[in-house]
Amino acid sequence: MNSIFKKTLIAVSCSAALFLTACNSDDKDDFNPVVTEKTFLSETDYRVDNSLDQIANVKIMKYNMQNVQGKTTPTAALMLFPKTAQPKDGWRVVVWEHGTLGVSDACAPTTNNLGVRFKDPLAKSLLEAGYVIVAPDYEGLGERGIHPYLHLESEAKSAIAAVKAAQDHYGTKLNKQWMSVGQSQGGQASLGTAEFANNDVNYKGAVAGAPASNLDKIIFDVAPTALNEAEEKELSAGLTPEKRINGSIGAYSTLLSYAAFAAVGVKASEPRFDYRAIFKDPRSGDIAALAEGTTGENGLCLDSKNPEAHPEDSLRYHFTQDIVKFLKDNPSKKLMDYPGLDKDKFYESPEILAFIKASQPGTKKIDKPIMIIQGTKDMSVPYPVTEAMYKSMKAMGTNVEFVPVVGASHTAAIVEKNTELVVFIKKHMPAQ
Repeated sequence: MNSIFKKTLIAVSCSAALFLTACNSDDKDDFNPVVTEKTFLSETDYRVDNSLDQIANVKIMKYNMQNVQGKTTPTAALMLFPKTAQPKDGWRVVVWEHGTLGVSDACAPTTNNLGVRFKDPLAKSLLEAGYVIVAPDYEGLGERGIHPYLHLESEAKSAIAAVKAAQDHYGTKLNKQWMSVGQSQGGQASLGTAEFANNDVNYKGAVAGAPASNLDKIIFDVAPTALNEAEEKELSAGLTPEKRINGSIGAYSTLLSYAAFAAVGVKASEPRFDYRAIFKDPRSGDIAALAEGTTGENGLCLDSKNPEAHPEDSLRYHFTQDIVKFLKDNPSKKLMDYPGLDKDKFYESPEILAFIKASQPGTKKIDKPIMIIQGTKDMSVPYPVTEAMYKSMKAMGTNVEFVPVVGASHTAAIVEKNTELVVFIKKHMPAQ
């Protein structure tokens, strides 16, 4: 996957099945074949969630970004303004790069409530400190085409273009200085932004919480050991499959959801890619197809917007329920016996191998200060994977600070270290 970027899938009447092959696979799409100099497009009010007291106002900014194919495509970002007085030389900007939500339009942050843990403490703290927050959707979320999930260059260019568009539109209200922060997919994206903005003198550094990396290594090498250990403890405690949903089963369901988003995301540039082929059984392949939906625009997100009333709107829910059913129907089987990804077919796929290369952060020396926050009990991005990446970055000469959070899970680590995160930003980019 030398370039995973969206092409319009003309899916009307192609198939009633969840998996679609493209009716038109040529390069005739609706995207401008040249790069336009115009970045900012428009601005509207964001009216979905204004519950954060520290926000003066929130806007949805539409802007153009350049994809890896050299074409111009529209996307959007939230602009969060603080109630603090504007500095004489303009507000500094912090780009928030969100974690895994999904690949379909319904998952876009600009059309949803602000994330609970994003609001408090991160957004609350940054706004109180006097920073403007720019929060990109990423390419393909909220716009036509599939989101190229975990594509490092795509995520980075969405952030870089968002900052340029904001500066073009707001002028002297914004200072040229900016930093990036993200968690999970967003942590990976923040590291990618640091890589691609490395030569920008106004870019001051990055914070990455539990940054996604080495997805294949996690799924095939690291996770099985951790999941087997967790399963043994659960079985020793006499827990039924239903009682393990928040434990090993939930963790494995999350990893399979990530894999499904990644596989579907390949279709952004390879419309005929048969992602079902890398799953061992139609049952898991069919669930993965729910991430794409019937058009590539209407798939399921990682979690449901209304989990109590409509849990079926969550991709993770479907994997969880199917794993529970599998274990109940096959009481002699273990969690890792569930027919998820086919390792041999996974590594035989040139599209998947290209994806692995295109999604890996931390492979180049970065000349900006970096902070990586990682929970030791993270079962989605395991601690040893992030620690190894940190050591590699350190060996390359990157100025990187590693902050382990003992006992913290995947989403808890960056919350627990929010104070240290804000101190890091203030140190390298004072708000005034």
